[in-house]
Amino acid sequence: MTPLDQLLPDRQRLRIAGRGAAGDYAAALLTSLGGRVERPLLDLSAADPHPACDWARSGAMALSGPADGPPRLAPGPLASCARGAAAALAALAEGANWSDLDAPALLGERAAIFGLERRGTTSPGGSCRLLRAADGWIALNLARPDDHSLLPAWLGDGARDDPWAFVEERVKRKPATEVVERGRLLGLPIAFAAEPPSRPPPWFRVAASGPQVRRDPAEQPLVVDLSSLWAGPLCTQLISRAGARVVKVESLRRPDGARSGATAFFDLLNAGKASVALDFGSDAGRATLRALIERADIVVESARPRALAQLGIDAAELVEKRPGLSWISITGYGRNEPNANWVAFGDDAAVAAGLATATGDPSGPPLFCGDAIADPLTGLHAALAAQAAFLGGGGRLLDLSLCDVAAHALTFDANAPAAAVHEAGDGWEVVANDSCASVAPPRARTVLGTAAELGRDTAEVLRELAIRC
Repeated sequence: MTPLDQLLPDRQRLRIAGRGAAGDYAAALLTSLGGRVERPLLDLSAADPHPACDWARSGAMALSGPADGPPRLAPGPLASCARGAAAALAALAEGANWSDLDAPALLGERAAIFGLERRGTTSPGGSCRLLRAADGWIALNLARPDDHSLLPAWLGDGARDDPWAFVEERVKRKPATEVVERGRLLGLPIAFAAEPPSRPPPWFRVAASGPQVRRDPAEQPLVVDLSSLWAGPLCTQLISRAGARVVKVESLRRPDGARSGATAFFDLLNAGKASVALDFGSDAGRATLRALIERADIVVESARPRALAQLGIDAAELVEKRPGLSWISITGYGRNEPNANWVAFGDDAAVAAGLATATGDPSGPPLFCGDAIADPLTGLHAALAAQAAFLGGGGRLLDLSLCDVAAHALTFDANAPAAAVHEAGDGWEVVANDSCASVAPPRARTVLGTAAELGRDTAEVLRELAIRC
């Protein structure tokens, strides 16, 4: 049995050409997966961009900081970490063409599609706000209609016409610990505005292990994608580029919430995936779901463990019994109690990782850094973990949390050279050492297809996999 902390087979040799923060991060990620990384001799043509210039060009910098002031530099090499994660994935998926993947731009592409801008203590998407409590700052994300209905139970009174005015008035009177702990018990996406960690947390954890299988590296994995919104669908979209076949499985009653948003964003993440829709409320639907999982090589999901348990799905049990199964679990704060039950989205999870506190001034409020930036960062890292686990023979339940991935990237290479932000005509530019970069607006990849309608491929996929409804 391969050691738990080694996902890649036989200390696989991998080549990373970049020199600088991105290349160093790619090498660190692959080493943490058990790979043997080879770095070519110094080649100035392979030098990575300065982290601050990478950030300026990514589109995420334009979304960071106060609405009426200059955009803020990232408190860590976030764009370079995105570039490095993509380079590590490319090193594992050698047959795929990654030349058109601008990984730093992934951090801002949702904002490009939705037309979002930086708003200081309000997230670019508008659903998450930084609020002052009696003894500190918190982040609250009212991303779902149900979140508004929880406000009276959370704060002990009926909300007024303006829910945010009501929340701000009540929260400022209470200790941060009280409002966060009560909010989490009720299922609100809420977090402390934390300081950055003194050392990077692991970006993934092995939550369970099972039997492995020897695989041909050219084998096409079957991926069952149970995830929704951003991080998980980005993960499976990236591994589909590496050759995987992805089947997106949704509930007929509660499909992926991103279907009700901008069609371009949903298509960007889900085009090319087969669509299976099941009635998770029925015995037949749950049995079919389990049968699909039992035929998968990789499962990617972004639900709290108890949500799957209600469907009769135990990820650890399945990994322990199904030879070669790789299970990628994406949560807000990890699978261990009590964190496993905390709800999180990309904005509030990044605040919990320390990004907002580090982006704001020491004497001022915390400020949002990018648009739900924990989501695309985690999607990139999850794709790398899935590819590595599959190549290593599976038999792993991997636990990736939005908060830990964001904190891991934030605290990498803390001694990067300083940079400065200056006005330049009608915009802003970053100057770092001998490099200069204009602060670019967010941009998105070209949408190359249309995502399948809900359940379009259900009958065909079940027939092909010999699953009886």
